[in-house]
Amino acid sequence: MKCPFCGTDDTSVVDSRPSDDGKVTRRRRECIKCKRRFTTYERVDTIPVVVIKKDNTREPYERAKITSGVMRACYKRPISTDKIEGLVDSIELEIFDKESREVLSSDIGEIVMNKLHDLDSVAYVRFASVYREFKDANDFMKELKKVKLS
Repeated sequence: MKCPFCGTDDTSVVDSRPSDDGKVTRRRRECIKCKRRFTTYERVDTIPVVVIKKDNTREPYERAKITSGVMRACYKRPISTDKIEGLVDSIELEIFDKESREVLSSDIGEIVMNKLHDLDSVAYVRFASVYREFKDANDFMKELKKVKLS
């Protein structure tokens, strides 16, 4: 594993532990050269999933897109990166557990919204405002009322 700081190939594993569901292994590593530490996540490669977009184009599934959207929704919220990683892991598991190797982008969006709803209401509303393309304050108010009632 290359050190992300100095680029050397010589690193050692300091700590290794499975995630809660046992499908991901978290490894804490230390660079032998610069002595800095970093974390890696090891997961089993699965059969590629293809995402069907709104315009019916298809593209390969990318974990980074979900992570980026969740990170933006959780910006300046009291949510640790470990919780965000766990949330993305659970979203990914739900996507990969589907029978089909093709999944609609709208299905992914709904999975993300459901998971965010359980994690943090502000992050949920932020994500929903982009995902559902809120046009004005009334759209926000409708969603806030739903959150408040649940």
